This record gives sequence, C-alpha cells and structure tokens, in this order.
Amino acid sequence: MKDKVIIITGAGSGIGRATALLAGSAGAKVIVSDVNQEGGKATADEITQNGGTATFIHCNVADKQEVKDLFAQTLGLYERLDYLVNNAGVGGEFNPTHLYSDETYEKVVAVNQNGVFYCLKESLRILHEQEQGGSIVNVSSVAGIGGAPRMSAYAASKHAVIGLTKTAAQEYGKYNIRVNAVCPTVIETPMTAGLLEGDPKMVEGTKYLIPMRRFGQPEEVAKTIMWLCSDESSFINGQELRVDGGMKA
Repeated sequence: MKDKVIIITGAGSGIGRATALLAGSAGAKVIVSDVNQEGGKATADEITQNGGTATFIHCNVADKQEVKDLFAQTLGLYERLDYLVNNAGVGGEFNPTHLYSDETYEKVVAVNQNGVFYCLKESLRILHEQEQGGSIVNVSSVAGIGGAPRMSAYAASKHAVIGLTKTAAQEYGKYNIRVNAVCPTVIETPMTAGLLEGDPKMVEGTKYLIPMRRFGQPEEVAKTIMWLCSDESSFINGQELRVDGGMKA
C-alpha cells in the first residue's frame, strides 16, 4: 500500500483509529477524518511520529457539503484517491422500538446511513473518473445482517449499509472498483464503553452469544479492512464479511 491514498472516516478512535495506524505503518498516505478534532489530530500525529504520512481533515459525514470538502481537500493534497474506509458511526439509544425517540433515530440514520452514502458517492465518482480502480470498505455490523433488540435505528442504518455495498459492488465492479463491508460484533472501543461498563450480567450474556466467548479488538477489524482494501482480496466484491467470533455462524 506504499504511497496509496486512503480516506478513513471516524478515525479519531476505535476501529477507525486502528485502521489509520495500520495504513500508516503500511506506507499509505492517510487522510484521518473525524468530527472529533482532538482525537483525529492525535491519530494523525501518531502516524507521522512513527514515520508515516497523515493529514487530519475535520468532517461531519452527516453534512454533505463537509463530505464534498473532505474529498476536494484530499484531491488538492494528493491529486488521487485509492481507498475509502467508510467507518464513521454512532450507536444511538438502547430502547425498545416503541420508546425509541424520533430525534435519536434521525441522528443515527443521518450519520450511519446518509453519511455512508455521501462518502460512497464522492469516492465512486472520483475512482470512476480516475479509471484506475480502487477499493471501498463500508463498516456495517452484525446488526446489519440480523435483528438487534432495543437498537432499532442502529440496525436499520447498518442494514442500509449492506444494501448500498452490494448495489455499488454490482454497479462498479466492471471498472475494477470493489465495494465490500465488514460486520463486527461488539468491539472494545469508546463507542461500546457504555455497554462494557454496564450490567455485568448483560456483558457476560452477550459474550456467551459469541462462540469465542470474548469481544473483539479494534486491531482485529482493522486488519480485515486493510485486507479488503489490498490487492490480496482482488476478487472479493460485494461481500459482508463478519468479524464476529462466529456469532452469526
């Protein structure tokens, strides 16, 4: 991946940060994007301190103009794009559907669904114009391939990510542009900290649903994402790859 240009959204923490650090260590030119300025800058700084190349660009993916600016700034810096990791996302509430607030539902969909669409659209336009192929990895969830009780907005948005992934893969495969998704289970990140620090019985019960009897680490998802970006997965397209310890086997 040396000198390849990669945009990673939500790279200020968790899976996005782990992916950015891995991309930087592989020699890629990393665009670290996040709404969290402090976290995003910290990720970019760590990459550069380790001898890599990284630039932080603030972006709220729910804002289509900010997304356009993110991709325009990337082209301004490097005049090309090779990979996109569509990772930015939010969790929402933990409530049964009839009690789920409209405001939270709209926020979750705005980030997890609309944000993925905006970034996907911009990257596909650029990769199509470059005529050199490329790879896009959308971060969905096991909640995108099955039910997720008390997480209706999250499940709906992550199902939408799978639909966008498969549709784009069929549309753009003929241009050697691959679009895949990863579907993690609970990963030990800041976004899941509330769950992991909550009811111990619920935590253990959730672990019991995973055959490997543990939660995942951000680096385990990051390695999968990087493999999907790379030429090592050159004939993998339109897939939802589960990184879940066998939970949905």
